Amino acid sequence: MFPTTFDTETELSSINSILASIGQTPVTTLDYDNPEIAMVARTLADVCNQVQAEGWVFNTEYRYPLKPDSANEIKFPQNVLQLDLSDTESQYRDVIRRDGKLYDKLGHTYKFEDTIHADIVWKFEFSDLPHPFKQYITYRAARMVASKLVGDKELYQLLTDQEGVARAICIEYECNQGDYNYLGYPRGSDFRTFKPYTALMR
Repeated sequence: MFPTTFDTETELSSINSILASIGQTPVTTLDYDNPEIAMVARTLADVCNQVQAEGWVFNTEYRYPLKPDSANEIKFPQNVLQLDLSDTESQYRDVIRRDGKLYDKLGHTYKFEDTIHADIVWKFEFSDLPHPFKQYITYRAARMVASKLVGDKELYQLLTDQEGVARAICIEYECNQGDYNYLGYPRGSDFRTFKPYTALMR
């Protein structure tokens, strides 16, 4: 019987894919005491963070509310890769991360009297990423591992080509999910571009 889903990419299967790409035997468990496994896992984690930090439709949220606590301070969320005040509020404050909290450079203070709204790029676990991004991250990490451990130019070029195809699929995913348009309509608006096939319905 065929599986009901083909999105079976996990951290373990991704690491095994990377090991296979450099001619190494796959593993059944992640033994971080093994220097090679630890290096592959660290590379995968670094690439995962790098790719997510670019900010994609699946991990970017706009005008996210951040409320001050009882001390009128806002703790910096742990799973955030980028945070910037929304356009409507950036003229009044210039917020950065400092000492694990948000600091207003214009007001020279950690204190916030009301809720602020920020555009946030979140960091997700590998298992929570859309399938195209899991593949892209795996190919990119494999290329980096190959350059460190193998040094084979032909293998490096092959992995580079696979990485390029995988990134193109990610960009296609981004365009389909983001519903972007060149007119720059605000997010959440109900603008729809002209679809040529509608002329056939007249």
